[in-house]
Amino acid sequence: RAGSFNLCFSVTWGLADKTFVRTEKEGKEQNKGKEQFHQNMISSTVLFYGTYVLCLCLGLLCVVFVSYWNIEWRGGFAWDASFLQFNWHPVLMVTGLVVLYGNAAILYRIPFTWSQRKQHWKLVHAALLLSSLILSILGLCAVFDFHTGYHIPNLYSLHSWVGICTVVLFTAQWLLGLVGFLSPCSPLGFRKLLKPVHAWMGMAIFILSLASCLSGINEKLLLALNGNSNSTAAYSSHPAEALFANFLGVLIVAFGLVVLGILSNQRWNRLEPGEESSRKPSLKPQTASNAGGSTST
Repeated sequence: RAGSFNLCFSVTWGLADKTFVRTEKEGKEQNKGKEQFHQNMISSTVLFYGTYVLCLCLGLLCVVFVSYWNIEWRGGFAWDASFLQFNWHPVLMVTGLVVLYGNAAILYRIPFTWSQRKQHWKLVHAALLLSSLILSILGLCAVFDFHTGYHIPNLYSLHSWVGICTVVLFTAQWLLGLVGFLSPCSPLGFRKLLKPVHAWMGMAIFILSLASCLSGINEKLLLALNGNSNSTAAYSSHPAEALFANFLGVLIVAFGLVVLGILSNQRWNRLEPGEESSRKPSLKPQTASNAGGSTST
């Protein structure tokens, strides 16, 4: 009997010891997983803010460059249906349709906004887009008035077609977003259905905005730097204005790529209620059956 008791005690103590060691190991793995998760979150946040600062700097440079181009080489600004009024067109379009629009699009990606009420940031998002839309419409008024004053046909070029389609889609997108996301009468099912369409249309409009501005810069340089007058060098001879405006186009492309990169990074999406655990790693240890896989057929 003494031998049987000692054997049972040894087996029980051995099992308890193994259980304790396994529990201690599992606890260390859980702590390690949590630490790794927090490190990933910190590095992701730091990377976002670095990218966001780059985005802000590129946007500011775009506005400065397009303004300086029209002041230094195109004679400045006026609102008298002259060439000086036309100069408002590229400035307003780049500022509104590209820079303001791009910053409004990535507003929900800023981690600072995640801990605050989304309704407040919806209003900021809508206000930024409305400002962008107003500047874009003023840019269209500037070019239409100029064309009317000089009896130039409207909407004859590919640039004008893409540009007017972009503004029309932008207007429809803003109105639909106002009704779908800010109206208290909007049903929840309609919002869920509209959300992916709204996000896709937003990116599509931004890409069209980039294409419109780039084609507009190129069209302006081809028309202005034709080399027909003694005071105007040909575009092909690489004058300073052409190089400066081309670099403006490169800045617009860089800004667009950064914005699209932020929008396409799933780690920087704002979490909706009920999705908080989707980015947290599973800290449950694998059992032997889970680790080896099921053998049942």
